[in-house]
Amino acid sequence: MIRLPLGLRAKVVILSLFLLCLPWLGYQYVWEMEKYLRHGQERTLEGTTQALATALHERPRLFDSQASFLSQVEKRKDLYAHPLSGPIQLDGKLDDWEPYRSKAMHYGADMQLMRGSQSSLSFNHMIGRYGNYLYAFFEVTDPAPVYRGRNSLRVDRNDHLAIATLDGSNFFHRYVVATQKDGWVNAFELPADPQLSLPALPEVRIQGQWHTTAQGYNIELRIPLEMLGGKISFALHDVNSPKTRELVGITGTSRTDSPDNLGTVLVPSPEIEAIIKGMGHNSARIWVVDRHGRVLARSGDIKNSDSIWTKAIGNERPEGAFEHWVQEYLYPLYYRVLTKPPEDFIDGLQDSTELEGSHIQRALSGKPGSTWRLTPDNKAVVLAAASPIWIDDKVMGAVVAEETTHGIRTLRNRALEKLFNVILTIMSMGTLALFFFASNISSRIRNLRDQAESAIDAQGRVKASISPSQSLDEIGDLSRSLAGMVQRLSQYTHYLENMSSRLGHELRTPVAVVRSSLEHLSMLSLGDDRQKYVDRAQEGVSRLSLILANMSEATRLEESLSQSDKVRFDAKAVIKGCVQGYQITYPGVALALTIEEGDYPVRGVPEYLAQLMDKLISNALEFMTPGTPINISVSHSHKRLKLCVVNQGPLLPEDMAERIFDSMVTVRPPGQDNKPHLGLGLYIARLIAGFHGGDIKAENLTGNDGVRISVSMPLDSAL
Repeated sequence: MIRLPLGLRAKVVILSLFLLCLPWLGYQYVWEMEKYLRHGQERTLEGTTQALATALHERPRLFDSQASFLSQVEKRKDLYAHPLSGPIQLDGKLDDWEPYRSKAMHYGADMQLMRGSQSSLSFNHMIGRYGNYLYAFFEVTDPAPVYRGRNSLRVDRNDHLAIATLDGSNFFHRYVVATQKDGWVNAFELPADPQLSLPALPEVRIQGQWHTTAQGYNIELRIPLEMLGGKISFALHDVNSPKTRELVGITGTSRTDSPDNLGTVLVPSPEIEAIIKGMGHNSARIWVVDRHGRVLARSGDIKNSDSIWTKAIGNERPEGAFEHWVQEYLYPLYYRVLTKPPEDFIDGLQDSTELEGSHIQRALSGKPGSTWRLTPDNKAVVLAAASPIWIDDKVMGAVVAEETTHGIRTLRNRALEKLFNVILTIMSMGTLALFFFASNISSRIRNLRDQAESAIDAQGRVKASISPSQSLDEIGDLSRSLAGMVQRLSQYTHYLENMSSRLGHELRTPVAVVRSSLEHLSMLSLGDDRQKYVDRAQEGVSRLSLILANMSEATRLEESLSQSDKVRFDAKAVIKGCVQGYQITYPGVALALTIEEGDYPVRGVPEYLAQLMDKLISNALEFMTPGTPINISVSHSHKRLKLCVVNQGPLLPEDMAERIFDSMVTVRPPGQDNKPHLGLGLYIARLIAGFHGGDIKAENLTGNDGVRISVSMPLDSAL
């Protein structure tokens, strides 16, 4: 298992990452708030539609008695007068109708009103309302148009447009639009009896323009709304032969010979528009539809952002350096998550003449309803609500209100902006506070650790004390406990360090007394039985004297090292001299010396370096396998001298590579020889190496057949 070395500060910073849950919780809270705001907007909009519907209840004169009371409508027979943005110029060229051409309907063979007709006449047709006039155009395709004769009193023996209406008083009227040539035209009113075609009286209130085209001809008309009621029909009569002038076909919206055959016409109500505009509701778009979903009136624009939700927010932002920094750097980050209301979007219902939807169906069934929808470009969400309009306990239409969620989304974004600003501030301050708190704790712990490490050296001796902290927390308590412990340990270590010298001093006198007594006894004539006890006692006294000498040597060396002056000398010459002496002293041992070329100036004491060599060679002689050589090598690298003594023999135990240089530590098995071994030889070697600024280490050879002891000390570079 891999464990990462994380410090206290890193752990606290990682724990502070849990503060990142705060933005998520804040976002969830604001999201719930938005749900309630949407619910409130839905209820508010339904209340708006109910209030407007109340103003329209039980007012049947506002609804066309024919168009609105139909059980169903037939497309192309029952007509709708589309609202026009301006008056139409009657020139027969149809240029003013281009914005509305998509709403025009086509009448062809399927709308022929004369049985057995072989006419190829067809036309595109549309009606619209502007002000107090009804406008209409007919784009006729007729391969052989036949105009009225110049001297003819008849207006129906040629191509002509028949118009039949039922006025506001339910009187049936028939009109014909015919012409002798291109240009301005007026209508002729015919008798109500369809069998009669004369007299044809001019009707100057119906005005228009007849314009011949490559495909046939165009007719543009303007009819005062006061002439119309709730029913109207248009029919184009086709005559192909200028000689026979026989009628070959009739194509139109419906038959014009009887009031019962007329289609209805729905003209948007100016009275209803005045009512809904008078409500002064500018934050939504209001529609009033009849029971067939056809638009009777419309007011407002959903692209207008001037809603009560937006007004509640206010558009002013506080100015200042901090606010500028937030807007410059934080808001772009926020709006990677948030969505801004679009400044523009596609309104698919902007010019609709018919509305449908579940909310309208619910309203037309007598219950208020609402629904949410996306705009065609998926940029905006639109809320639509509808309420029924009652007349004589019957639903005659519905009030529909639509409003975008821009205000709520803006309110949500503004709330999240402020919430995120507060959360980021709290998170930043909290994280910094935790970081500095953890840094203070970790620095105090590191300081305590450094004091503890410097108080005791690598050999376990107490070199300094720990300053107790005055803080009243747990770290201060730990500091005071460690300070007391180190102080007690220092006293005990000082006692142990002085015990060998005191013990040696106290034992020398009894040992001298025993030695002198044994010497006097040996001068007397004793029997062999008694003499062997005296010899054994003298041998024990000698071993005890050797132990005292070794103990004194280490103590004296430590004292002399602290008082010795260092000089610059040639280490190579000292090592060569020592090895030559060993070769003479131990003629039966193969000592091999290898010295790398170069100078080896060292600052220290030559006698101590020679004593170091004595301890290393003595250790190698004691552990070497008989008949194997002792290899001594001297080299230099990176301005340091490296002395290695290698012997073949038993290996070091795994846990003794560092401990063998401590005082009173040895790896010799008990009873190996009769000499006392206190483990002070390598301890003295370490003291001397440290005096020269170096270090010493022991390691097993890679072949596991011996031990290498290496000493490294700096070379003196001074001239």
